[in-house]
Amino acid sequence: MSEIPPPPSYPPPPPPPELLPETPAPASAPQSRALVLVLALIGVLIIAGVVVAATMFANETPVSRDLSEVASYGDLSNQHEQGDIDYPQTPPAGGPHAPAWLDCGVYDEPVRDENAVHDLEHGTVWITYDPDELGEDEVDELIAALPQNGILSPYDGLPSPVVVTVWGKQLELTGADDPRLEMFIERFGDGVTAPEPFASCAGGVTDPGGELPGSSV
Repeated sequence: MSEIPPPPSYPPPPPPPELLPETPAPASAPQSRALVLVLALIGVLIIAGVVVAATMFANETPVSRDLSEVASYGDLSNQHEQGDIDYPQTPPAGGPHAPAWLDCGVYDEPVRDENAVHDLEHGTVWITYDPDELGEDEVDELIAALPQNGILSPYDGLPSPVVVTVWGKQLELTGADDPRLEMFIERFGDGVTAPEPFASCAGGVTDPGGELPGSSV
């Protein structure tokens, strides 16, 4: 019996060709230039915004967060005088004044200096504001901050939007939201600087011009 020859050997099949990812077509030159210009414009705008913001912050006058800017006035006369008086401060922070004082509360028109100074003698807190600088909402904030022994009134020609005054002490404020208003009232609102700290403003005349019933001051 003859032997059966082994089957012929065949070489292994070649591996399948690798599938290479398709290479995207390069962007055309005009599209590339447009993209660069857009990115450059965005960068310029970002830099400009940063510069403007930094300039605004740099030009802002820093507001102190304490009472270091309170002005003090000493040797103030508390004599009663008739007629108009020329005060060195705006509004006045003390000195000779009218015999009648103003009643406590909120006034929607300027009050007479000579009567308001009499209130200061009684330990009253006088908050004045520039009516051209403050809106209704800001005036409402001042009303909410006004202590019981206090007077709030508009005042033309103030050196700042709001000024808070007690006898011999005064502070210019940046507005109704200036945090130093509350600090000032807490420090001086009890009449500690006044010649008659327990007299109060209650019971004064209610006319902003200081007019007494049946007569004039």
